[in-house]
Amino acid sequence: MEPIKVQSEGGLNVTLTIRLLMHGKEVGSIIGKKGETVKKMREESGARINISEGNCPERIVTITGPTDAIFKAFAMIAYKFEEDIINSMSNSPATSKPPVTLRLVVPASQCGSLIGKGGSKIKEMRESTGAQVQVAGDMLPNSTERAVTISGAPEAIIQCVKQICVVMLESPPKGATIPYRPKPASAPVIFSGGQAYTIQGQYAIPHPDQLSKLHQLAMQQTPFTPLGQTTPAFPAAGLDASNQTSSHELSIPNDLIGCIIGRQGTKINEIRQMSGAQIKIANAMEGSSERQITITGTPANISLAQYLINARFRDVAAMWNDPSSMTTS
Repeated sequence: MEPIKVQSEGGLNVTLTIRLLMHGKEVGSIIGKKGETVKKMREESGARINISEGNCPERIVTITGPTDAIFKAFAMIAYKFEEDIINSMSNSPATSKPPVTLRLVVPASQCGSLIGKGGSKIKEMRESTGAQVQVAGDMLPNSTERAVTISGAPEAIIQCVKQICVVMLESPPKGATIPYRPKPASAPVIFSGGQAYTIQGQYAIPHPDQLSKLHQLAMQQTPFTPLGQTTPAFPAAGLDASNQTSSHELSIPNDLIGCIIGRQGTKINEIRQMSGAQIKIANAMEGSSERQITITGTPANISLAQYLINARFRDVAAMWNDPSSMTTS
């Protein structure tokens, strides 16, 4: 956070930096066609608005400037999101308008002041502004920051942001802050009927046409049958109508088990998370050249786990044959 500059008569005239966490769709709305929306926001508010780079499902939007410029920028963002909600409702039978939601990223050392003793400060903010405010209990991955979610009508959100800014100025962060940096989308690509999908949360989303040579090979070699639907987005869990749990065993050569587990278990954990299956790797048996892997879950979970394990082998094989086809192992 930048230093406080001056205090003007009766009000704050300080330079402040506020960070927001947004999904790709929200960022697209803020940027607008050819960057026109964000350009207008910068010009009309006087705030600096920067959007983090990278092919990430989440992006950080940093707003810097005097407090009045920050409040104008927040107002423009909140009203833009409300406009998006109204536009999306015109195609929907829903009658009640959902609230606008913004997520701030705040150093954990300042969250205690936002909550207040026994929750008194956060309660006061909720009651005086009418906005819902939630401070996440856990820090965001690999950082010392927490997400603070504000939802409500745009007017309530603007009042709430003003109060949060005052608290943050009165209680600067203690010690060094490790900022949250969203990770690039590294979800494995799944193929069905010639279409590529990536998993985001609970859904398989059509993947942009940026298929590497390896992905094309994977599509030719292993069509993935459980995702046989052609709808734009569908639940990744429960692809098979059957929810009965069963187990399947695989034998993996000892010298290849490392590429399935990954560094500090990152790859196997990714496969568990993506597939929804339980995956247990047996300890190495003396005299045996193979390790037993047991996959437990619904038929869809098991199929997806098997596919991801096979895809991992192909990734490694492709990297050995053509290192230029892979950027990471």
